[in-house]
Amino acid sequence: MLLQLDGVSLRYGTQVLADGVSARIERGDRICLVGRNGEGKSSLLRLIGGQIDADGGEVVRASDLVLATLDQELPSDCSDSVYRFVAGGLGEVGLWLADYRADPREELQSRIESAHGWDLLPRIDSVLDRLGLNGDDTVADLSGGWQRRAALARALVTEPDLLILDEPTNHLDISAVEWLESFLASYRGALLFVSHDRALAQRLAQTVWDLDRGHLRVFQCRFDRYQQEKEKLLEEEAKNEALFDKKLAQEEAWIRQGIKARRTRNEGRVRALQSLRRQREARRTRQGTARMALDSGEMSGKLVAELTEVSFAYPGEAPLVRDLSFTLMRGDKVGLIGPNGVGKSTLIRLLLGELQPDSGKVRLGTKQQVAYFDQRRDQLNPELTVLDNVAGGRESITVGGKSRHAMSYLADFLFSGVKARTRVEALSGGERNRALLAKLFSQPANILVLDEPTNDLDVETLELLEQLLLEFSGTVLLVSHDRAFLDNVVDSCLAFEGDGQVREYVGGYGDFLRQGGRFASAEEREKAAESRPKARGETAEKAPPKKKKLSYKLQRELDSLPALIEQLEEEVGALEQEMAQPDFYQREQPLVEGRLRLLAEKQAQLETAFERWSELEEMRNAE
Repeated sequence: MLLQLDGVSLRYGTQVLADGVSARIERGDRICLVGRNGEGKSSLLRLIGGQIDADGGEVVRASDLVLATLDQELPSDCSDSVYRFVAGGLGEVGLWLADYRADPREELQSRIESAHGWDLLPRIDSVLDRLGLNGDDTVADLSGGWQRRAALARALVTEPDLLILDEPTNHLDISAVEWLESFLASYRGALLFVSHDRALAQRLAQTVWDLDRGHLRVFQCRFDRYQQEKEKLLEEEAKNEALFDKKLAQEEAWIRQGIKARRTRNEGRVRALQSLRRQREARRTRQGTARMALDSGEMSGKLVAELTEVSFAYPGEAPLVRDLSFTLMRGDKVGLIGPNGVGKSTLIRLLLGELQPDSGKVRLGTKQQVAYFDQRRDQLNPELTVLDNVAGGRESITVGGKSRHAMSYLADFLFSGVKARTRVEALSGGERNRALLAKLFSQPANILVLDEPTNDLDVETLELLEQLLLEFSGTVLLVSHDRAFLDNVVDSCLAFEGDGQVREYVGGYGDFLRQGGRFASAEEREKAAESRPKARGETAEKAPPKKKKLSYKLQRELDSLPALIEQLEEEVGALEQEMAQPDFYQREQPLVEGRLRLLAEKQAQLETAFERWSELEEMRNAE
């Protein structure tokens, strides 16, 4: 046993976050903590991590427990080198080692020797190497994905028995999320994590902790099974509460009967009624489900946008879009996928006519009404209340051609009473997202542009938003790194594959992978930029590409690749399933490391096979 919660209670003001919670964490556990926004998930993680104390009960930790936490916030304002930042996870002695590396001094050497600090040097170097980090880089200069790696390295350098992660995928692009997921899948210690990324939760979690109105239920199953069991529990709870309320109403009617009934009433029944009243008063009603509806506005023209051989680059920079031909029709739901900074927002502006291409042609449709969901939440004034942000001082707003009271409309988004009159700056991340959705959906629109709408939303609100977008008759342009959300909403993807190449794939993100799609790595993008001529607008005609004809040998190789890919996928799946077993990391260390090496080899072989298949397909298509 690493840690045990024994009747723990936790309150924030008058809100009960944990009410007599009991649970335990064993070595090698993989636990996903779920709950609605504002239920207290982050507070419970902080309690387990020792950052705050419980109001009641006890947190029992193993005497030799080493615990590390990966917070939601990125170290974006840190001016330290990566080496110093990571070494700082070891405390004062780690900082001495980092300072000695930068400036060897006798004073530091004696301190390190007295603390036996030299033994920690291999640990720092090993973690930096495993995560592919350059110790000389400055943390603030790294991208969001690499900052997350640095924060993870700082946590791992302590070699924790229990690693706590709070929304680890926030601000990461798909490639970084997949890397993090694979890394955590092979991590040998126990994991306790909060994440809205259902694909990550499905792959990693072996146990689900469900925090609901202060009560913690433990589900010993995978994430998809938990969702089914939770739905059954809520249905049963609703039935029981309906029966309870019916009985209470009957007893209330009985107590109010005439003089004769009051004279002859059973005192035991009166006491039972008083008990029912106390139970009803103590019942913590589950927060309602958000009820969202879109005002689809006037129907746009059948054509939304047509791009013909479009290219675009900002002055002095590499092209973000190169020779793209694409047609966007009314009702299309398109996902834009790729690493951060490759030009997804730029392409949206080209599709909407907000930017003019450097070359090629953009033809726009008619009657376009655009509503834009910005991941930076710039459309919300943090100093104003939710009500003022959405209604602008009006008592009623028009939605779908009908007038509605502003407070009634906000109640559909779970903002009622005090919450509706709370300033936006005091809201949680998930609540801000809901406030922006409320503002967005109050505007007539036949084109929805959603830039990372899933950040900080709880699973129930995510699923409701998915359903809403599926029923929306207009056009949707979706930028998201949430793989499950993409798979459930979009019918095609525009993938940014590097060097300005944007390719359309039918289906969601899973379909993109199945069709052999891949993103260029950072190294590949850098090489492409270096090999490209510096000057823009060259007038010299390009020589037509020389067509390659597949030889008999290459054609045989291409024909054999699908079977090889299928075999490798099955082997990788079997290994991942083996590693998902609760006792896998309890085996002998050489055996565990051998299986992990085999998985890495098979994954590398699979990636090579996909790349070769894609290369040969392109050669054949160019014939």
